[in-house]
Amino acid sequence: MRRILLIKPCCIGDVVFATPLLAALRGAYPNAHITWAVNDSIAPILQEHPHLNAVLTVGETANPAVPPRLFGFVRKLRALRAEAVFVPDRSRWYALATLLAGIPMRVGLNSGGRGFAYTHKATIKPTDVRHEADIYLDLARLLAIPTEGLWAFVPPTVVASAEAERLLHQAGLAHGGYLMVHPGGGVNVGMRLIEKRWAAENFAALAERLAERLKAQIVVIGAPSDREPVARFKAALKSGCLDWSERLALTEIAALAVRAALYIGNDNGVGHLAAAAGAKVLMIFGPSDPRRYAPFVPSERARHAWRPIALPAGGVADGAPRHFDWARDGVSVDEALALACELC
Repeated sequence: MRRILLIKPCCIGDVVFATPLLAALRGAYPNAHITWAVNDSIAPILQEHPHLNAVLTVGETANPAVPPRLFGFVRKLRALRAEAVFVPDRSRWYALATLLAGIPMRVGLNSGGRGFAYTHKATIKPTDVRHEADIYLDLARLLAIPTEGLWAFVPPTVVASAEAERLLHQAGLAHGGYLMVHPGGGVNVGMRLIEKRWAAENFAALAERLAERLKAQIVVIGAPSDREPVARFKAALKSGCLDWSERLALTEIAALAVRAALYIGNDNGVGHLAAAAGAKVLMIFGPSDPRRYAPFVPSERARHAWRPIALPAGGVADGAPRHFDWARDGVSVDEALALACELC
């Protein structure tokens, strides 16, 4: 097989979860030209990926194949002249688009019949509790491609690594001399689920105890959509912190996270990127299920803090459970601290 296309445009965590599938494809087809179709804002994290030959940017929507964008998307796919396409996504529109693009081998997920147009279908049940990355690997298993020992992998770029070193030098921080804390998340072009956010005050208490233990500086990051939790986090700190919110690119966050003593955050795409880049990550879960969405990396690199509760059968696609209450159902600062200490 000479030309392969992988379609997973959105969102950051899901793109990260698809990288084990990419590794499986590269292992099976070492000489193939592999292109990944991805959102414009996420594309930079894949630009230097060693398993990829090219990145196709497809705009900034959750699904670039839905009408009225369908035929423009089809034209982009057809121009690639791919012999095979792999679609780790449940959208019927991707199935239709790959058919209209005339791609001979079409391998995709089939949930509720939405993969009707694929030549190779991996049938999945929304109620089966499995990790998303493992579900995506079913596409490789359809072709008897080995999938053992594959993890999420998104190495920091060369430019981002150089910028991370410049920022650390400017701030007087050494490798391992700081904690990176992201108290926000839960907002992207595909979904808004800020119910996944642990209290910013809890992040502050946890960060201060860890910083004292490790003799480390606290660094807070966040996007414009995280202004409120970042402000609450800073207000709750008894000591100061270095505020790098709204000034870092995704690639730079990944490079800085790798150099930190620990990255701490909610269940969100930036945390998954940090883990896939090689950082040590503590991820706080509440109304989402780590059995589906925990960092897909070796256990020595990541921990998830979570108290098991009843959750919607279809995962986050069904939204947050109405009965969930962080004060009653969420993990405590002490519980999170114990897990963080296992990593540091």
